[in-house]
Amino acid sequence: MDSDSETVEHTGGCHCKSVRWKVVAPSSVVAWDCNCSDCYMRANTHFVVPAERFELLGDSDKFITTYTFGTHTAKHTFCKICGITSFYYPRSNPDGVAVTFRCVDSGTLKHVEIRHFDGRNWEKSVGESGIASYSKVQK
Repeated sequence: MDSDSETVEHTGGCHCKSVRWKVVAPSSVVAWDCNCSDCYMRANTHFVVPAERFELLGDSDKFITTYTFGTHTAKHTFCKICGITSFYYPRSNPDGVAVTFRCVDSGTLKHVEIRHFDGRNWEKSVGESGIASYSKVQK
């Protein structure tokens, strides 16, 4: 998380609005453009938050399905209706949630810094990138 940015409540969700959530995060975030086989094909660029700062709203859980592969650690969630992955549970941050920055409702994200995460070389990249620290609560 960017400690120089104020923390705000963001809302967002999928294209058809069946999946809705809120997340407390800075207004300026670091988003990760991952080239793993799944993120690359979906062009998913996401920022990571502590799981306790993410909340599904209403009956959103009824519209979510999950896909796993490889180690089955990452839980790639998507809407059963429109197919959009607005968030997922990443392998790099099992204590966090990865929020697709393009799925955040307009008005609360002021700046997005995009960094590359080499998901094709996951073991090396997770250590070098520092991504695991982004799901830790900053006090």
